[in-house]
Amino acid sequence: MSHLSRDEEALSRCKKALEQRDNETPQGALEIMRPLWRGVGTRPETQGLQPEMAAYVFFCTGTLTGWIGSRQQIKDAQETARNLITESITYYESNNLKREAAEAWTEIAYCYWREGRINEARIMLLESLERLPPVGEKRARALLKLADVEHSAARYYDALKLLSENDAVFTSTRHLPAVVKGSYHNELAITWRTIGTAENQTEYFQRALTEYKAAEHQFKLAGNHIYRASVKNNEAVVLSKLGRFREAHKHVDQAREIVVRFKHRTLTAQFDGTRAELLIAEGKYKDAERVARRAATSLEKAGHRCWLTDALILQATALARLEKQIRAQTILQRAIEVAHEADALNRAGLAALTIIEEIDRLSADTLQAAYQQAREWLADSQSREVLSRLNAAAGKLVASVRRELSRDEAVDILLAKPHDLDQKLLEYEHDLIKQALIQSDGKVTHAAKLLGRTYQGLGHMIETKHPDLIPLRTPVRRRPPRKNRQRKHR
Repeated sequence: MSHLSRDEEALSRCKKALEQRDNETPQGALEIMRPLWRGVGTRPETQGLQPEMAAYVFFCTGTLTGWIGSRQQIKDAQETARNLITESITYYESNNLKREAAEAWTEIAYCYWREGRINEARIMLLESLERLPPVGEKRARALLKLADVEHSAARYYDALKLLSENDAVFTSTRHLPAVVKGSYHNELAITWRTIGTAENQTEYFQRALTEYKAAEHQFKLAGNHIYRASVKNNEAVVLSKLGRFREAHKHVDQAREIVVRFKHRTLTAQFDGTRAELLIAEGKYKDAERVARRAATSLEKAGHRCWLTDALILQATALARLEKQIRAQTILQRAIEVAHEADALNRAGLAALTIIEEIDRLSADTLQAAYQQAREWLADSQSREVLSRLNAAAGKLVASVRRELSRDEAVDILLAKPHDLDQKLLEYEHDLIKQALIQSDGKVTHAAKLLGRTYQGLGHMIETKHPDLIPLRTPVRRRPPRKNRQRKHR
């Protein structure tokens, strides 16, 4: 590039580096940017550049930081990316460069999405779309980002409407990169798959498979192996819905092999989540728990709290079905906490709903809190399947309702809090004894048999450790002193 001016060289490097993002080759992007930027966590060298070009370099390095940071699970990378991109926005907005600023805001929105902060991402993307041209590559990329956000929020019909109404942006725009066209078909396929699951419509699964084939074709033209791996993983989910588990596992094997080879840790964890979902569907809970735990550990490092919540729900489901109820409930409450912190309330609602479905022995307050919050957090759900699950949960709740909890009480009960082990065991023991007394109509003798304890042992536990349960047991019949019994016999 010796024949180029410094500004021309910077522009060329930035454009080529962003092309490497589309090709999923971070090392290539880093090599191209090396004279200007030393990598994630550093500031670019913009001395000698015109202000507008310096702003573009900040935009480029911020975008690459968010992408590489998510891919390689680099701590605080999304915050670093936002700070770099914000420097470009400051220049663009002060010089009335609205379209450039709008494009930069879409990348900041995606940083928020990677962290699971769905509402912030949606607001920024909608505002950016109002300022972007009605057609073209920048608009197409922003629409795809918004479709990702709507999928994460379980707003599947909104995603379908968004993609359908903007079909012309993807099909009639000339010179649109193959990777963008492929991403459009992939988003459509995910939408049809999720709606097919919600409505139990096999025909929608077939439409999803057709769109995946179109996506795979475009990604093949683009030479993007990572995106082709994502398509294979997504196809596996559809195949599992059709009961074709052997094919589904084969697709996940192929997809995971690719992303491991390219050292894409976040996608590797996501594909492990798919594997866990398949294993649960097959009833292989021990293997499912192991794989889901591995996925959750990796996604926690990545900082993507929506995907982490999904992995925790899968892990807890497997544990619950292995009869490890205490551990399962703890993990589900952790999932609620993670989603709640990210304001991903639909995910928190699914975790609360799973508590009701999978945990057999819940206190009345926990059961009611879980239902109240699941109902609130899933109020906007567009899934008929989720609404059906909520109705089933309501039936489980009826017998335990004593009073309406306030919203603050319900949230406080559900959010995971540190417990010492002795206190947790005491609470669990209390609930087990309570259930046994209810089942035996308060007869301690029968309750003791259910719990594998002696009559005297259970009575002592109730009196000394759980006195609030005394009203549930039948009155204690005191035996007369031994001396009185002997006189009576004489």
